[in-house]
Amino acid sequence: MRSNPGSNTHVAIACGGTGGHLFPGLAVGRELGSRGAQVTLLISPKEVDQAAVRGLTGIQIATLPAVGLQGRNYGAFLLGFARAWQSARRQFSNRTLFQRPPDAILGMGGFTAAPPMLAGRQLGAATFLHESNTIPGRANRLMVPWTREAFTGFDETVARLRNTRVTCTGTPIRENISQLRHHHDPRSAKACLGLDPDKPVLLITGGSQGARGLNQWVCAALPGLATAAPNLQFIHLSGAPDEATVVAAHHPLGRRSMVRPFLQEMHLALAAADAVISRAGASSLAELAALRIPSILIPLPTAQDNHQFHNANALARCGAAVLLSQSNPDPERLQSEVLALLHNTALRASMQRALVEIDRPEAASLIAESILEHLRQPFTQAVRTTTASRARPTDPRWIPFKEAA
Repeated sequence: MRSNPGSNTHVAIACGGTGGHLFPGLAVGRELGSRGAQVTLLISPKEVDQAAVRGLTGIQIATLPAVGLQGRNYGAFLLGFARAWQSARRQFSNRTLFQRPPDAILGMGGFTAAPPMLAGRQLGAATFLHESNTIPGRANRLMVPWTREAFTGFDETVARLRNTRVTCTGTPIRENISQLRHHHDPRSAKACLGLDPDKPVLLITGGSQGARGLNQWVCAALPGLATAAPNLQFIHLSGAPDEATVVAAHHPLGRRSMVRPFLQEMHLALAAADAVISRAGASSLAELAALRIPSILIPLPTAQDNHQFHNANALARCGAAVLLSQSNPDPERLQSEVLALLHNTALRASMQRALVEIDRPEAASLIAESILEHLRQPFTQAVRTTTASRARPTDPRWIPFKEAA
């Protein structure tokens, strides 16, 4: 293999719309850049995207119109899709922006990724996609027949993506959290956040937009939790809409609680956490696995195709997390589950062993190398693969999820 296998190669990564698409795409971009490839991140105009790439060096950024399908608003969706496709073609062909058009396009999911994938393919680029959820999204189901290879975050997703070569690689995670795999100091992280380094921390997070149902359930359980675990501290990332309500619920606890609408230093919150209550977005679950954090997962019930439930169930089946349903919000049950995660040593150890098996620390590297391998070789009809065919059988990190009996 050449010492610089990606030299003279340009790969565009369409990862706009949410942090769950952007951060995995950025992780792959860094791996491609380390192999000598020119990398362009294709992001949306949304503030979550723009804020995440401020100060980024070594990777080119291009902004494309955001595309989303809400309900049955097909006319507006098709118009936005066409505009995004035209913008992508125009930018790919602009030698002022790009020294050369992309040789490959990697889509990280969502309809924002589909227009640049189509535009790149029309200009001769090889196309790839990554599906982080157990249930493939509509955009990826649309695009998968036109891709050289698809990559998945979960083993069971392989069989749900058809007409292409499919490999389970896991979901890449952001660099500052990946680095914590090797060493993280919970006491230092707690101190950095203004918490007592010698007391346990429960992290509650519903994602960048918050989660009203989750927030309401936690706030109802809060008095009982505070009484049953007098040393327990809380980091509650409420989302902006619910911030005032959540602050009021935590107010009686004083300095034991840290409430924020969101937190840029998410790596510190995860490093400080002894247990987590969370939604079940695929990227969040990959980060929990990387840091071996026991968790209670409350999936978003309105998620497309109920994919968050299936994500959470994949972890719950193998003992890596506790799955609760928002349709039955029982504060006493939530309190009981939190206390078990904090105080049951055997349960914690069992969950952490399961999380080791789920963690895929080489996800970004595998995706980057596979794309470059395709570009080094003439295209031939790809053969469908699974996790096992590309895995190292002796490595426990590659043990796939087991189907329930």
